[in-house]
Amino acid sequence: MKKYQKILLAILSGLLLSAAWPTWGISPFVFIGLVPLLFVEDRIAKGEKGKVFWLASITFLVWNLITTWWIWNATPGAIAAWLLATLFMAMPFWLFHITKKRLCNNRWGTFLLIPFWMSYELLTYHWAAKWPWLNLGNVFSSNVSWIQWYEYTGVAGGTLWILLINILIFNIVDTVVSKEKKTNLILGIITILLIVAPIIYSETIYNGYEEKGDDVEVIVVQQNCDPWNEQFDADFYDQTIKRNTLLAAPLMTPKTQFIVSSESAIQEGIWLDRLDQSESLQHFHSFMKEHPQAAFVIGGTTYEWVPKGMEDDFPARHIMSTDRYYYCHNSALLIDTVDVQHRNKTQLAPGVEAIPEWMGFLKNWSVTMGIARGTLKTDPAPHNMDFGGHTIAAAICYESAFGGYVREFTKKGADLIFVLTNDGWWGDTPGYKQHFEFSKLRAIENRRCVARSANTGRSGFFNQRGDVLQQTAYWQPDARRETLKANTEVTFYAKHGDYLSHIALYITILLVIALGTKLIVDTIKKKK
Repeated sequence: MKKYQKILLAILSGLLLSAAWPTWGISPFVFIGLVPLLFVEDRIAKGEKGKVFWLASITFLVWNLITTWWIWNATPGAIAAWLLATLFMAMPFWLFHITKKRLCNNRWGTFLLIPFWMSYELLTYHWAAKWPWLNLGNVFSSNVSWIQWYEYTGVAGGTLWILLINILIFNIVDTVVSKEKKTNLILGIITILLIVAPIIYSETIYNGYEEKGDDVEVIVVQQNCDPWNEQFDADFYDQTIKRNTLLAAPLMTPKTQFIVSSESAIQEGIWLDRLDQSESLQHFHSFMKEHPQAAFVIGGTTYEWVPKGMEDDFPARHIMSTDRYYYCHNSALLIDTVDVQHRNKTQLAPGVEAIPEWMGFLKNWSVTMGIARGTLKTDPAPHNMDFGGHTIAAAICYESAFGGYVREFTKKGADLIFVLTNDGWWGDTPGYKQHFEFSKLRAIENRRCVARSANTGRSGFFNQRGDVLQQTAYWQPDARRETLKANTEVTFYAKHGDYLSHIALYITILLVIALGTKLIVDTIKKKK
């Protein structure tokens, strides 16, 4: 195979993966997305010239650029994001190639890709450069009736399914080239069964599933504030009163228990030790006194003083010409007639809300050019908020992309999930549409209804099967009301988390040990 043919096949893999991606893609393409790249890898493993790492990088760069080009609308750091994501994806593919070549250089060695890739996806949830957006199992958000079994496996089950089918189809192609008719037939039957059986099983669950829990009436507000030209300049009363309470008021009924608004909807800057002095909170308390059966769940920017002796904490921000330090939070607030509960965002967007500590010279800045300066202070663990006999999970923006994180809320008793987000940074692009899709996955994994409020983009409601009950249009102030079921049963996935990915990680560690041992033994033999 010539060099240009390898490059073209690598590009083809990137195009196929992109063509499968929500919200405009055709998801079954993902079952063949890696096949061209696997074909290239196999030929190189068998002695042909070529650099697997760089060819894999071509595939993943194409995929990242086509599916997430919209990041550029939010930050010039998009270039670094694309390059880092590409390199991080290419690394497990290269490690798989080396391990396969050294330990079992045959077509069945291709199955080693599964633990390496799933380990990589697990790391995207935990390391500093958190970016689970393109984890393979996310692709089926547009086909919720296919993935009802995510309540047992989470998104990692979808990744395992996709990798397995790609490898089997690659092996079928390889047997066709090798003219192994008997093996080809067997592999074909196995592959068809492994594609169809999970879908049939899921459709059976989907059609027979009955929602569980008590009825809860919820309103979502889409305030439609321009984050670039208006959010940080407009009078905060205009945002909190005119665009939130006035939108919600016409929909209020005696049964309404929650009104949900977006991330950062309150831009007053609330000091947590002086809640009673906040004019925004005073207004919301007054509004809730007119509707004492309900609570307002809304995003806001909050501050608190750094305790003495903690001035060296990386998120601590110094006040010029003083000896005082403070923390800045991206918070979710639950406001009733008198009290305010809050939680602070934990899963921060890399570069935008969190600067790695090794980049200390950027401590007081971010790649959003100063709009959100420095690193935000996070909560050490997710915690719920309670009101009216219900326990609420309030996931803030990027947190809704983290299945293993969101399931911690339901494991701790949350019976409803609220997503508070600001998708206006990206403009009218696929970004806000893709983000909307993640709520479907969280609904299925946890069997929880989801109420989602976006600053603009898409706000709406999801039932426990992941169906969209209502959604708003882009760039329109709006409010919607829906009756949701508050489920208290905990799914297998919510209890056990990403166990498939952890198993893959253990296998990967054993493979790396085996590879290292083999290399050492081979080196000793050569010296003899």
